[in-house]
Amino acid sequence: MNKNIKMVGLDLDGTLLTSEKKVTDYTKNVLEKAISEGCEVLISTGRPLSAVSREVFRIEGMRYAVTVNGAKIYDLREGKVIFEKPVPFDLAVQVMDICCSYDSIPELITADKIYTNQTCLEHLEDFYIHPSMIEYVLTTRTGVLDVKEMLMTTKQSIDKLRAVFRYPEERMEARRRLEEIPGIVIANSSTVDLEINVEGADKGTGLLWLGERLGIQREQIMACGDSYNDYEMLKAVGFAVAMENGEDSVKAIADYITDTNDCDGVAKAFEKFVLK
Repeated sequence: MNKNIKMVGLDLDGTLLTSEKKVTDYTKNVLEKAISEGCEVLISTGRPLSAVSREVFRIEGMRYAVTVNGAKIYDLREGKVIFEKPVPFDLAVQVMDICCSYDSIPELITADKIYTNQTCLEHLEDFYIHPSMIEYVLTTRTGVLDVKEMLMTTKQSIDKLRAVFRYPEERMEARRRLEEIPGIVIANSSTVDLEINVEGADKGTGLLWLGERLGIQREQIMACGDSYNDYEMLKAVGFAVAMENGEDSVKAIADYITDTNDCDGVAKAFEKFVLK
């Protein structure tokens, strides 16, 4: 049932990666076969490139990467950024003020690092349940004394802000306050976090921008995702694939629901709709 798919954007956590943050050999082989047939296979993730696991780069032939929810797009072969839409400093300060007023882990995502308070890294078990997630955070975050103070003093470019909340009611209240700030978009990759980008930066917009650059029509673009921050991406592309383990709201807008991330759901969707 090939649908003339010429580009596929893949979310990572809960989609391409298993619960243990791995890419199975089976999935790797299927994706490499699609690439060899001329399909542009790329990641479309909320992570910055610096936090993308080595597992992903075991897949040979991927040229592009849509990162930080579409705020930065890379040409990996050329080793350069081809699109970026950072959060302006004044908006970043407003967002950080709100996130830091709750019992949360505030994060600043830049081109090469994810910064957070060192004290937060010492109590991750209060915010995350799964050991593999705790390990991932510990290996990808850079601890500083005060992340808010760092923002104010360095004024460096911020691709995305994120906060993980201990209490659901505080997260809901923070979201309501953030929604009053014009010029930002709010997403989340789990039920405990909020991700904030500048308006106009999302995975779907990023994929369509790249498709236009490469001469690929919307109808020829497929995306696979599972979570809230994949919603706009799945709405934007020509063919939307949700994971069986995905959120109900994501599955509701999908053209097809594939198997879970722990059962090679991405590879099975490629075999059904992409491979020649």
